[in-house]
Amino acid sequence: MDFRSSDTITGPRREDVLPTTATAAVKVVIVGGFGVGKTTMVGSVSEIRPLTTEETMTQAGVGVDDNFGVESKTATTVAMDFGRISISEELILYLFGTPGQERFWFLWNGLFEGALGAVVLVDTRRLEVSFDVIGRLEERGVPFVVAVNTFPGAPQHPVEALRTALDLPDEVPMVDCDARLRGSSRDVLMTLMRYLHSLALPLA
Repeated sequence: MDFRSSDTITGPRREDVLPTTATAAVKVVIVGGFGVGKTTMVGSVSEIRPLTTEETMTQAGVGVDDNFGVESKTATTVAMDFGRISISEELILYLFGTPGQERFWFLWNGLFEGALGAVVLVDTRRLEVSFDVIGRLEERGVPFVVAVNTFPGAPQHPVEALRTALDLPDEVPMVDCDARLRGSSRDVLMTLMRYLHSLALPLA
């Protein structure tokens, strides 16, 4: 290949390079049904440019994918989303967003390997898309918190009513969030970290 002097080879951006002080990493997975905001959450809170695998939705998904309530959505995650947060100079948090469409759920096995816990994003306009997601986490024994993502015009329900609808145990934290906002997404992750910490504490 003929490289001329004007050709340049670039690597990752400086801000994307893993700090040399990093000595440990933990993994968290963002899950939920199709169109609940997983890609948005990873993108809003990641300190690096997030890796996304969104593809334009085509006629191949008609009759296969359930896009009821999100008919205007034109792209979907087909593999994963990936982001990173530095908890400290030594500790790094890796975020993995899962595909929401059921035909891509076979990818979950690899994404959940080694994960400390998960965030389940919920859309109150389409609670039913969360039932199977929560069931799969419970089957795997993965600790999780539920984050109710705020969408314009979405119905508001009391927390206890949502718990009943989702059949959630009392000890599983549930919080409201706006996945578009970095601070709100960060607070959801902090809720998960506190919950995981409480599970790790020895019983009195």
